[in-house]
Amino acid sequence: MAKQPMDDALWAHVHLLTVLAQTGSFTQAAQRLALSKAAVSQRVAELERSVGLTLVQRTTRSVRLTDAGQRLVEDTAESFAHIARSVSGVRDLAGSPRGLVRVSAPVALGRQHIGPTLDGFFRRHPEVRVELELSDRLVNLAHEGFDLAVRHTSAPPDNHVAWKLCDSRTLLVATAGYLRRMGTPEHPSQLADHDCLAYLRTGPAQWLFEQAERPRGSRERERISVSVQGPLRANNSELLRDAVLAGLGLAQIPDFSVSAALKAGRLREVLPAWRPVGFFGDAIHAIRPWSRSTPRAVQALVDHLRGELAGGFPA
Repeated sequence: MAKQPMDDALWAHVHLLTVLAQTGSFTQAAQRLALSKAAVSQRVAELERSVGLTLVQRTTRSVRLTDAGQRLVEDTAESFAHIARSVSGVRDLAGSPRGLVRVSAPVALGRQHIGPTLDGFFRRHPEVRVELELSDRLVNLAHEGFDLAVRHTSAPPDNHVAWKLCDSRTLLVATAGYLRRMGTPEHPSQLADHDCLAYLRTGPAQWLFEQAERPRGSRERERISVSVQGPLRANNSELLRDAVLAGLGLAQIPDFSVSAALKAGRLREVLPAWRPVGFFGDAIHAIRPWSRSTPRAVQALVDHLRGELAGGFPA
C-alpha cells in the first residue's frame, strides 16, 4: 500500500495532540514545543484530515478533545512515555547530566528557597536546563509533562517516586504589636476571639491543634479544633505572612515562609506548646511519576535540592 503523504509527520502530530491534551491550550502547547500557535493549529488540522475525524473542539475560551481525540491520546500515551524513557536512557550514556527538567514547586518555597540556589546548580551542571513553574495548585505531573514536583506534604502519592528533602512544620505567628493590642492567647480556644488570617480552602476556616508534648501521666496528647475568622483569607503563604507583618492578625504559616522574619524578631511564635496539624505537610518532598530509572539530569537536581534544603528552615 502506498504511503500517505503525511505518514512521516503523523507521529509528531500525534505527540503534539498529547501535549495539547496536557496543557488544554494552543498557546501553552506552542510554548512547550517551541512552535507558533498557528503551526500548532495547522498540524492539528492536518492530523484531523489524515484520520478523517474531528479530534479537537475549539471555543473562544477553551480547547477540549473529542472522544476520538481522547482515545488517540490514551492509546498512544504509554508508547510516547516509553520513547521518552529510552531517549533519557541514551542521553545518560553521554556521561554528564544534560537536557531539560520541568519542575513544579509552591510559590513561596520556589521564590525563597529554590530559585536562589539554582546558580550553583547550573555552575555544576551547565548542560542541564530547568523550567520552574511556581504554583500552589497540585499539578498532574504525567498529564502536564512535568519531570519533578516539589511538594509540602506528609504522604507522597504511592504511585510516585519520592525523595524527602527536609522536615517542615507549621507555625502560628503574629507581631508583637498585634499581641500587645489584642492580648496573647494561652490556649487554642481563645483564637475564636482573635483576627485569624486563614489559608483559603473551601468551607469555614477550622484550625486543628495538638499538644506539642504529652502531659505527664497521660498516654495521649490533647487535640482541639477551633473555628476561626478574620479580615483576610488567601491561598499564598507569602501574602499571609505580609498581612501578619502589617498587624492584621495571626496566621498559620509554613516555616519556610516565616523563618527569616522570626530570626529578625519581626514575628513571634504564638502558642508554642501547641502544634498546628492537618493543614500543611510536615516535610518537603521531591516527587516524580514512577519509572524504573530516573534521568541523570532529574537526579542531579534532586541531589542539589537535598543538599541545599537539608537543614530545614530553623527560626
